[in-house]
Amino acid sequence: MDPLLTAATAQNRLWAVDKVILAYFAFTSLLLVFWWREIPDSGIRLLLYLGAIGLLLFEVKYPNPTSWIFRNWYPLPYVACCYKEMAVLIPSIRRGNADQWLAGLDYRFWGAYPTVWLERFHNPALTEYLQIVYTLFVPAVLLVAFLLWKKGLYGEFQYYAFLIALGFLASYIGYLLVPARGPRFLLSHLQHIPLQGTWFFQNMQGTLDRLESAHYDCFPSGHTELTILAWWSSRMVSKRLFWAYLAYTPSIIFATVYLRYHYTVDLLAGTILALVLILGTPFVYRKLRERA
Repeated sequence: MDPLLTAATAQNRLWAVDKVILAYFAFTSLLLVFWWREIPDSGIRLLLYLGAIGLLLFEVKYPNPTSWIFRNWYPLPYVACCYKEMAVLIPSIRRGNADQWLAGLDYRFWGAYPTVWLERFHNPALTEYLQIVYTLFVPAVLLVAFLLWKKGLYGEFQYYAFLIALGFLASYIGYLLVPARGPRFLLSHLQHIPLQGTWFFQNMQGTLDRLESAHYDCFPSGHTELTILAWWSSRMVSKRLFWAYLAYTPSIIFATVYLRYHYTVDLLAGTILALVLILGTPFVYRKLRERA
């Protein structure tokens, strides 16, 4: 068979990442149906879901000049929109939150609340540095994808897109199962001093708060999980980048607690989830590709 014809035929079949994203949209659509009255604007949301699914299927079944770019990069806006949806779905579906339980686990293990205990190391320059590290989370995850794309490593790029999309969507399900807003809110009355930076700390934190809305996105720590996945995958780009990410990863994990965004049990859950994905995703990816 003509290799070009075979490649063209493969392009109008579902890729592994398509199947994961479609499965997630099916899951959230069921949530809309079961909690139709509780979720605001359920009808509009369902239409938007169907429109997103329809656009993806159109690009898959009817290849056109936009298909190559769309199919490789669409997970980025799709997964971002799924994250924004969590701010609406979780308060509508779940009553109460797990903050007290998570904080209690931290206290029983450490004998103190880590975010409160870390006040003794408060320093404006350190706070500024860690907020910059924390703010660079999404660019750090995307940088690996852009470099793989720039090098023309499209097979590695598509695997990385699958891994990162799966990582984000898995963390969203965790947020739904264990909704929590973080020690910044629950333990604020126990903190003796507010965090202070040197130059742009307040602006960076305020911008993130506006972008994230009132999210329940602590457990597992997506910052921990996705940064570990980006670090592990960066070796596909170069050894130099791998070592740079190895230095960045502990900084952002520490920043999540120092800046009072996460409980330490969130970090443990994020690390375990990252390890499960690193070990299990190659098998899942192969199986989903074989069925394409």
